[in-house]
Amino acid sequence: MNEGQLLCEASKNGEIDKVRALVSSGADVSYFDSDDFTPLMHAAKLGHAAVVKALLEAGSPWNALSPSNLSAGDLAMEEGHQEAFEVLLNAGIQSELILGTIARKANENSHADGDYLEDRVTFSEDKLMDSDSKAIMMAWEKPLMEAHAKAVCSGGGHILNIGFGMGLVDTAIQQYNPTTHTIVEAHPEVYERMLHTGWGEKDNVKTIFGRWHDILSQLETYDGIFFDTYGEYYEDLREFHQQLPVLLKPGGIYSFFNGLCGGNAFFHIVYCNLVSLELENLGYSTQLIPLPVKDCLAEEVWEGVKHKYWQLDTYYLPVCQSKQDSE
Repeated sequence: MNEGQLLCEASKNGEIDKVRALVSSGADVSYFDSDDFTPLMHAAKLGHAAVVKALLEAGSPWNALSPSNLSAGDLAMEEGHQEAFEVLLNAGIQSELILGTIARKANENSHADGDYLEDRVTFSEDKLMDSDSKAIMMAWEKPLMEAHAKAVCSGGGHILNIGFGMGLVDTAIQQYNPTTHTIVEAHPEVYERMLHTGWGEKDNVKTIFGRWHDILSQLETYDGIFFDTYGEYYEDLREFHQQLPVLLKPGGIYSFFNGLCGGNAFFHIVYCNLVSLELENLGYSTQLIPLPVKDCLAEEVWEGVKHKYWQLDTYYLPVCQSKQDSE
């Protein structure tokens, strides 16, 4: 047995002293054994929290994935090992705060912003697609968009939506008769279609063409804000959050499409925690409301779509409000 295999065995058995001794003698903490598990995955699956901690401190990658797309965090979560799960969650959050690796990886799966804006898009009844057969938005999101609209319109008044897409959230926002409803859309074809379908003629609607970064001077302050752009991602969301103190009125509600890492349950939880933490540092409290989506996602929904951007059974709807208003 080589040292990697011995480390896997010791991790499986929760033998902390043996694990430390093997790590000290140079055993590979990233080793995959014949079960396609790393030592960290074995320790997490069996709930050996002290071993999990020791392996993480020794540099075992918290975000390594088995061939079946499971991380150590997924395994701890599935088996209900709360302590091991929390150790991994904290490691993930700390690592992402410093390195942002998941966010960057998710970005690679989408487009760079500029590419997308120059790309041809195709519209059909149930999806908006880019030229690479990746879905920009799909009809299965309709109940989610209705829930987002309900949240951001809960105080009435002036509403801002960044990213029109298929118009699902804007259609839902209109049902609440906001005083004003501002829509920002950066893709020329999507914007043209939006005007063509009458959005520019509604009494309470103001449409603005351009990337949100470029049109900030045209924006005012709002009672409710929704953010859902395509082709940019976590860094842009983070950048947009820096604008909230200027754009969102005291007591206003902010929400965003919570879609990063939609293919891995544990990474998604890390990301939800990360965003909540960063918003908290800006003075906002975030509630994550679980919405079951499994029934919306039959296999045929994804026909003709290159990348299944959402594979989880639950969607966590973020509702953010400045802390002094939510207390």
